[in-house]
Amino acid sequence: MSPSKRRVSLLLMLMLPAVARAQTQPASRITSPDGKVAVEFHLAGDAPAYSIQFHGQPVVLESKLGFEPDFTSGFTLVGSATSEHASSWINPLGERRNVPDNYHQLDVDLQHVSGKRIRVTLRAYDEGAALRYTFPAQETKSFAFAGEHTEFRFPAEMRGYQEHGTEGDYLLSKIVDFKPWCERPLTLEFSAGIYASLNEAGNLAYPRMLLSPLPNSTDTLVSALGGSTSNTERGGTNDGHITIAAGDSTPWRLFVLGDSPGDLLERNYLLLNLNAPSVIKDTSWIKPFKAMRDGSLTTASAKAIIDLAPKLGIDHVGFDDHWFGPDDTSDATQVRAPNLNLPEVIAYGKEHHVGVLLYVDARQMKKQADELLPLYKSWGVDAMKIGFVPVGSQADTTWLTDVVAKAAANNMVLDIHDGYRSTGINRTYPNLLTVEGIQGNEHQPTPEHNCTLPFTRYVGGVGDYTLCYLDRRIKTTHAHQLAMGVVSFSPMQWLYWYDKPEQLKNVPAEAEFWVRMPTVWDLTKVIDGKIGQYASIARQSGKDWFIGTINNSQPRTLKLPLSFLEPGKAYTAHMYEDDDGSATPTKVAIRTALVNNGTTLDATLKAGGGQAIWIEAGK
Repeated sequence: MSPSKRRVSLLLMLMLPAVARAQTQPASRITSPDGKVAVEFHLAGDAPAYSIQFHGQPVVLESKLGFEPDFTSGFTLVGSATSEHASSWINPLGERRNVPDNYHQLDVDLQHVSGKRIRVTLRAYDEGAALRYTFPAQETKSFAFAGEHTEFRFPAEMRGYQEHGTEGDYLLSKIVDFKPWCERPLTLEFSAGIYASLNEAGNLAYPRMLLSPLPNSTDTLVSALGGSTSNTERGGTNDGHITIAAGDSTPWRLFVLGDSPGDLLERNYLLLNLNAPSVIKDTSWIKPFKAMRDGSLTTASAKAIIDLAPKLGIDHVGFDDHWFGPDDTSDATQVRAPNLNLPEVIAYGKEHHVGVLLYVDARQMKKQADELLPLYKSWGVDAMKIGFVPVGSQADTTWLTDVVAKAAANNMVLDIHDGYRSTGINRTYPNLLTVEGIQGNEHQPTPEHNCTLPFTRYVGGVGDYTLCYLDRRIKTTHAHQLAMGVVSFSPMQWLYWYDKPEQLKNVPAEAEFWVRMPTVWDLTKVIDGKIGQYASIARQSGKDWFIGTINNSQPRTLKLPLSFLEPGKAYTAHMYEDDDGSATPTKVAIRTALVNNGTTLDATLKAGGGQAIWIEAGK
């Protein structure tokens, strides 16, 4: 996008003597539009480096940049330019409809002793900071490296929420105690009372970035491309080698910054801003929806779900693993589940305005994508879930982006499962409605884990949590599960994941909350939250608001001010909350109250409990 304002300053190279070149040369500095975020570029001798500050406090100390094995030093500065950008864009599939995109940028041009040139681009946003590398057009047409060397050197005693494996648990620990191959986004706590989330953005054809301790250094992490050795189960690799063409750029290295954990979630649209706008010209066919899985793979069960759809708020019925036979031996062009007549279900669903979603294993997609996508479209299928995708290497990322593009060409929306986490490319390809890369209700996580997710994993955008409700294995109350529909953001939202249609013949009265609840939002506000303890999140859709409040294993009462409501307007709050005295099997009671923007509601939360609220605007 063209900058709205641009000013260019040429920096003349200083021919410094050898002794002087061992020192850090004068820095180039930019600040965010509001002046709170500062990003500096340095030449530490002949090694490029950067640093970041927020409110004048260090976020990243002087940290080196470059590529392995020998593209980390031997550079001279040949020029730099600064620019400004101010705009906004509309996101109909996000947590915020009107997205601001304002930053100050610094481009630094460097020449290596080999004669090769590279540009480092740094940006300062009100919401955070970002950097990436570009290889300008030059005589060398492509570049190959063993790995990327972007350091993140933090103040002493820094702590972060490390996670290993994309469906792992979170552990708060000092950076010095981190293990290799930490997942991103990585949420960081600073002693100065500020918070940060470290992530990557805009990765279309590059190895994914994880984070590892920098050898022989303390409080420092370094980009670790590829994946850990445990990533090979389904064809993924731990290959961090890079090949990049002249004229191309790497993904962004991104920090979302805030004064509270809630700020990180509210500002997570920064991930999308660092991606190109949609390449799909006509997006009218891309619709958010709610789905329920038919685990029995039968025509009768699927029709029963379709019959219940209006009472459950379901838009699609999904057929998961094995509808086409064993994953490792069957192609996915035929229905092999013995009691499933898929054409009959598709036709029945069409009569009742319910779509069909099909699961396909990544092994089939690798062999059959060009055949399956148009075939399913001809059947009347408009949504797919792809499971066990390989992640890590440059080839893995490139293949997956190619599949998303091919799906778009066939008017197919996608849910990508298992190890993949979006880097915001769902802005460029909005048919990628959701991804997993999260420990959701397939694993029945603890309430502490759920209360950690909004400020860690969900700072990285869409996450398919696979919501349950009636399943007895859940480790929370039912009101907590209802609230997770708002806390978890996924334009394609699975509901009643382990539940069966026969369990739902007598639909619980509180199911109306999920019926009313959208899956995309106009605005998101974090009312209150402490990582791992509790979270209360309000999301707006039109004139109405929805609040999801969840609690860990310690009972508590929270005050929920409704100051975000429009002044002078009357609303009705429909509250769905835990009540041991309720006559319902789920022990969820429903009460209503008239409220306005001066109202403060109480949320009395049991251990593992929650509260869901639909705030209905007055007529």
